[in-house]
Amino acid sequence: MATSKSTSTYNRQNWEDAEFPILCQTCLGDNPYIRMTKDKYGKECKICSRPFTVFRWCPGARMRFKKTEVCQTCSRLKNVCQTCLLDLEYGLPIQVRDAALRVKDDLPRSEVNKEYYIQNMDREGGKLDVTSPTGAVGKSQAASDLLMKLARTSPYYKRNRPHICSFWVKGECKRGEECPYRHEKPTDPDDPLADQNIKDRYYGTNDPVADKLMRRADSMPKLEPPEDRSITTLYIGNLGEKLGEKELRDHFYQYGEIRAITVVSRQQCAFVQFTQRQSAEQAAERTFNKLILGGRRLTIKWGRSQGRQGVEGGDLGDDDEMLEPVPGLPGTLPPPPTDMRNNFFNLATPSAAASSEASLMQPMMIPPPPMAPMGRPPPGLVPGGPPPLMQAQAPPGAAPGPPAPPSLRGTTPFYFPQIMRPPPGVRPPHPPPMFPPGTAPMFPRSVGGAAGLVPPGTNAIHYPSQDPSRMGTAQLGSKD
Repeated sequence: MATSKSTSTYNRQNWEDAEFPILCQTCLGDNPYIRMTKDKYGKECKICSRPFTVFRWCPGARMRFKKTEVCQTCSRLKNVCQTCLLDLEYGLPIQVRDAALRVKDDLPRSEVNKEYYIQNMDREGGKLDVTSPTGAVGKSQAASDLLMKLARTSPYYKRNRPHICSFWVKGECKRGEECPYRHEKPTDPDDPLADQNIKDRYYGTNDPVADKLMRRADSMPKLEPPEDRSITTLYIGNLGEKLGEKELRDHFYQYGEIRAITVVSRQQCAFVQFTQRQSAEQAAERTFNKLILGGRRLTIKWGRSQGRQGVEGGDLGDDDEMLEPVPGLPGTLPPPPTDMRNNFFNLATPSAAASSEASLMQPMMIPPPPMAPMGRPPPGLVPGGPPPLMQAQAPPGAAPGPPAPPSLRGTTPFYFPQIMRPPPGVRPPHPPPMFPPGTAPMFPRSVGGAAGLVPPGTNAIHYPSQDPSRMGTAQLGSKD
């Protein structure tokens, strides 16, 4: 066997002795202080079958121990992680990366040709930096839109979780919470993702994860330009705190002349306005779901026309939607009746009060007397005095009441201090009572459900709250 220690010294010189592994951020873990065990020539590489130095470590709490699977020479040939075999720059499978970059690197599969090819690549890679890729991947410098769409910008630490406990699936696990494995339901065995092979992942053939990502790329939405040709502004979201106007200008100037860049730091977004519509369309096409600045994938959308925001109902985003009303809350108040709209206190008109059966008592609305012309005063009225009070009329057949006092005949004027001032040296008398003794006005009253007039000599009730019978008092003349 060519890889045994009893072979020639030449073959043993090709064995790998490294000081630190080539890992991605996800496999290395989020803990900056980790302990690794180093096993020199611990296992043979699963691709080239050469012994190499194996590193083993725990990426974090409640995670499983991980170790390197391939040697560093095979890792540099494909620019992949030694543990997960995913691309170090984009975090994607090799099949997706090679299809996007149009890289065709057919490694030999036979033992002799593979060993000869690996030795030549190892000799060529020794002249370069240890962290730089070799082979066809290292020579490819062209960017791809597909890679920018599918590239992972943040570590996916969920991949480091422990495996599912097989005893728990059978119902025989006795460790309980102390079990280092996951107590979860396993995936469907018919799922293509349940059958993955490390060699298929490395050579980029029949990889189920790559097929899933390719289907996702085909179904991604596209950014359609608006019909309004006057819109030349792009909305840039998810900027973060580090990205500013300088970084945006350095990237977007390659698409055309920029008129203005407005950065809204509070909402972590910006608006890039171009001078020409063609430049804005080119920038939107090349950056939609592809632009990654400062380790953050930026959101690219078209701006909105300022003239159509009010017509469309406000400045709502694409993700905003009209929510349904909360049940149980009171609705809007109904509009007031048509006969009360021109009334300041919303009082009912005489016609509405007469037709309402719920109103018990409503005073009769007496229209004001006609205003006299500015010439002569009415007969019996002293100039400068108020108009005479209207006398209540008794119903037919009733006994006539006592005559009105002389103060009501217009001989002695009285004044209202709030309205007019008396002549100098004249002391205004107190205003006479509205209704002289022995007289009472007639008000409509509902007695027994029928409207009638209060006979003279009884107490007039102006409001329903003044009715003694409704307040629980005894009627006049009763002995109880």
